[in-house]
Amino acid sequence: MALRAAPLAEELRPVHPGLPGGRYLPLTQAEVRRINEAALEALEVIGLSQAPKSGVAAMTAAGAILGDDGRLRFPRSQVEDMLAKAARDITLCARDPKHDLHLTGTRVHFGTAGAAVHVVDPKTKDYRDSTARDLYDSARLVHHLDNVHFFQRTMVCRDVTDNFEMDINTLYASCAGTTKHVGTSFSDPSHVAGCFELIHLIAGGEAEWRARPFISNSNCFVVPPMKFAEESCVTMEHCIRAGMPVLLLSAGQAGATAPAPIALAIVQAVAECLAGVVYVNSISPGHPAIFGTWPFVSDLRTGAMSGGSAEQALLTAGCAQMHRFYNLPGGAAAGISDSKQSDMQAGWEQAITNTLAGLSGLNMVYEAVGMHASLLGFSLESLVLGDDILGQVLRCVRGIDVTDESVSIEAMKAVCLGGPGHYLGSEQTLKLMQTEYIYPTLGNRMSPKEWNEAGRPDLLENAIARKTAILAAAGNTVSPEIDAAIRARWNIYF
Repeated sequence: MALRAAPLAEELRPVHPGLPGGRYLPLTQAEVRRINEAALEALEVIGLSQAPKSGVAAMTAAGAILGDDGRLRFPRSQVEDMLAKAARDITLCARDPKHDLHLTGTRVHFGTAGAAVHVVDPKTKDYRDSTARDLYDSARLVHHLDNVHFFQRTMVCRDVTDNFEMDINTLYASCAGTTKHVGTSFSDPSHVAGCFELIHLIAGGEAEWRARPFISNSNCFVVPPMKFAEESCVTMEHCIRAGMPVLLLSAGQAGATAPAPIALAIVQAVAECLAGVVYVNSISPGHPAIFGTWPFVSDLRTGAMSGGSAEQALLTAGCAQMHRFYNLPGGAAAGISDSKQSDMQAGWEQAITNTLAGLSGLNMVYEAVGMHASLLGFSLESLVLGDDILGQVLRCVRGIDVTDESVSIEAMKAVCLGGPGHYLGSEQTLKLMQTEYIYPTLGNRMSPKEWNEAGRPDLLENAIARKTAILAAAGNTVSPEIDAAIRARWNIYF
């Protein structure tokens, strides 16, 4: 592997956060408009049920209609008015500003997410309960992986039995592990206030937090099909008033809680998230919110989720096109593997779904690395391996640079007309070696002879070694004084 002699300036790196995608378009513009029309019709005719009283009051005041059947219906004019008020070109702050995420246009960012309940042991291949320490370790790994741009909770702290303590430990393990942007959720609306005490302590005060909110609320505000999730909606209201950006997450499963046709699954997800746009902007116009269409796929033979399928890749890419249609910051899921281990199946599933997500220009690609068994398991080694996959994906997203210099035949003339007859060692080749090409950290490009002479290095063993080395050197990103204050006040499990 060729190593850089010195760090490259950000604009010269072969891949970096926020590269513009959008070259892959699974839907025509006419098809995009048909999906929009169907979603607006669904909101007018079907509507959503089970909004909390506070949400009903806010949305009806803004023009929604509460029917005798208890369903809120949304006139097209109201949806369009709220779309006009919705935040665009937002920045998701990080504790370290160099990790800020600028969600505009087709800029692509990859990160983690999920609520896995197990961790995969790479040696025994057993699944065990995930812990707060595992969550902390996954955040510390993300902090040191260049191609993973944000950290959202990857697993449930199953060693923490009290739900409030679990929310506190989830927040603190994430923030202690990385200064990149963090996403989290709350298990009960009553926990939000206490968790914000922790957040303000880390931020240095409420004013500092509101100036740079470095955590977003991943909020499953709907229970597909077309129902609000009452407790999550109340949590969302609390987070909005506390200045926290929200991810409006609609996660239906095609063939189960969403329609089986890929196009209609997108229609339902779009309709539900448009209702979320109305909800957020009826409370606080222009509040930063991510249009989180996350429809998943069922294997229709069994009904089981199939997160690594080609259909999942198409769903996610189609959703990204809808985000662009509304010019809203958007997020969806990719990179999930149905495989139970870090094997070839995991590799192709993660690569295909992440590549289509990146090429479609999805702003926030969640669950991009580490997720196995259709979100039931998480692998720290797969997280490390996934950084290599994302590097290759981002290189595809960056595309081919066609400039006067890159298509000039001067280099060809120098080589072919009296030159050495090859480009090895040419000035142009050496100049572009680090800026045009990306090299895997763990991926092996040796010849069979070299590989044999090197002791036949094993990919998973190398991933274990890199994980171990990173964790040995990684520390707590929170100052010792604040860490001590937090541990004195709350029961921290790692």
